[in-house]
Amino acid sequence: MRMSEIYAPTLRETPSEAEIISHQLMMKAGLIRKVAAGIYTYLPLGWRSMKKIMQIIREEMDAAGGQELFMPTVHPAELWLESGRWQIYGAELWRVKDRHERDFCLAPTHEEVITNHLRNDIRSYKQLPQRPYQIQTKFRDERRPRFGLMRGREFIMKDLYSFDRDEAGLEVSYQLMHRAYSNIFRRCGLTFRPVEADSGAIGGKGSHEFMALAGSGESEIVYCHNCDYAASDEIAPLVPHGTGRDEELRTRREVETPDCKTVEDVARYLGVASNRMLKSMCYWVLHKDESEEILLALIRGDRQINEIKLKNTLDCLELRFATEEEVRGIGMEPGYCGPVELKKGIRIVADAEAPLMVNHECGGGRKDFHYLDVNFGRDYTADIVADIALVEKGCPCPLCGQPLDSTRGIEVGQIFKLHTKYSSVLGARFVDEQGLEHDMVMGCYGIGVGRTMGAVIEQHHDENGVVWPISVAPYQVCVVPVNDKDQSLMLKAEQIYQALLKRHIEVVLDDRHERPGVKFNDADLLGFPIRLTLGKKTSEYGLVELRLRESGEVRELPIDEAVDSVYAMVQELMAQYE
Repeated sequence: MRMSEIYAPTLRETPSEAEIISHQLMMKAGLIRKVAAGIYTYLPLGWRSMKKIMQIIREEMDAAGGQELFMPTVHPAELWLESGRWQIYGAELWRVKDRHERDFCLAPTHEEVITNHLRNDIRSYKQLPQRPYQIQTKFRDERRPRFGLMRGREFIMKDLYSFDRDEAGLEVSYQLMHRAYSNIFRRCGLTFRPVEADSGAIGGKGSHEFMALAGSGESEIVYCHNCDYAASDEIAPLVPHGTGRDEELRTRREVETPDCKTVEDVARYLGVASNRMLKSMCYWVLHKDESEEILLALIRGDRQINEIKLKNTLDCLELRFATEEEVRGIGMEPGYCGPVELKKGIRIVADAEAPLMVNHECGGGRKDFHYLDVNFGRDYTADIVADIALVEKGCPCPLCGQPLDSTRGIEVGQIFKLHTKYSSVLGARFVDEQGLEHDMVMGCYGIGVGRTMGAVIEQHHDENGVVWPISVAPYQVCVVPVNDKDQSLMLKAEQIYQALLKRHIEVVLDDRHERPGVKFNDADLLGFPIRLTLGKKTSEYGLVELRLRESGEVRELPIDEAVDSVYAMVQELMAQYE
């Protein structure tokens, strides 16, 4: 391809709306352009990289027994009503009506449609397993689209669904996908880690997220240096640890705490360690039967409530912090909430550490008062005791007990064990050897293709631009003649360009009437892995300069060896990603 013909509108200034480096560089390098909030056009160079990522995905999915198909984006409401997700998916489900006022949605995922197909077409155990997949556009009406391709309202996703006859078959499919995902992200040049994760709106039990490690990532990961444990902080279990367990129970007493609404305020005023305090948080909860309640969640003072865990514990649709008016409605004062002598009928959810705390402090329920020497079982109880704590760096590993470390990551893929969540509701059944009917056992497996490209850039860039791994670079080589007015030089560059094309090398010839500095800057910004420069030494000594974008290594080569050397270098670099 000739640079003069490429539609790559590069920018010299960083767009103000771009918050993270991948968004900034994709805009500056002319890889994408914004159409609306969370909705982007992939321009030619960006789309070439997207297609390469998709090709890697296809190769690994096919090798793992996947069969590609293509399902519609527009889904009838009936299927989602049948699964129960029309009501519970939430505001992110993009609902639309046709001209006849019939309800449809723009698909955020395809469990309902694919399960509907298989329940109609699969009858016998002999037809299982099945692993259909697609690469297709999805829609989620994000409240706050941000970070370019990382959190959009329209995005490209690979989703595969496995259908097996039993749990053993599901485990085989799950492990096949786990290995395939590892291969995909390795071949894309990502440094990543699979971590245990929450299943979220997809449902089911058993899930791993594949996290590309990056400081700009939205997700927190905790992991152990001593063993192989790693998990999203959304689900990592906290090993409970009590406080004051060797003490004799003391008599509860009320103390005045003027203007002390926070744990820090109370700890400072009373001289009490925060791990000897009980934090009480009021939540408004919407249940699946559409009933509402205000409840109290209890957590040790130096911990944070993990709202994902709390939501899963309650198996509810939504939860949020209660307003001050709602808190007063249950007879408590905001900032001074506590479980002692709580108004009858108000439920309490206590973290698993609460019963292990002896002689602790908690809110007194009324303004400017707290209790000291409170104890679970004697002074209050809980309707539910469960792990609802957020695990943070320094907490003990649940496997070996050593302190956990933490990092941030970008979720590029997630795999789920759905079991029979959808097949039982939608009636996707098969007949076994004895003629007995069983629900198909399902899994689903997603990769965000645009997210993957963004994650590659987050990990592979420098102050000059993108540094593409050659496996997903839009072009492998850029040939740069520094003086477009030197016809002899331009002819040599053209000959090398044509020879590389014949060797099936993806090459760009920068034939523009631009200064050398502009050409070099654009080559760095666009991240071509190999740059071959023809300049003064070419004319005088027959030498060309080969420069590797990633390492900055420079070699001078005789011009008659250039094509063979570039070809060999491309093969060597590509082999690193096989």
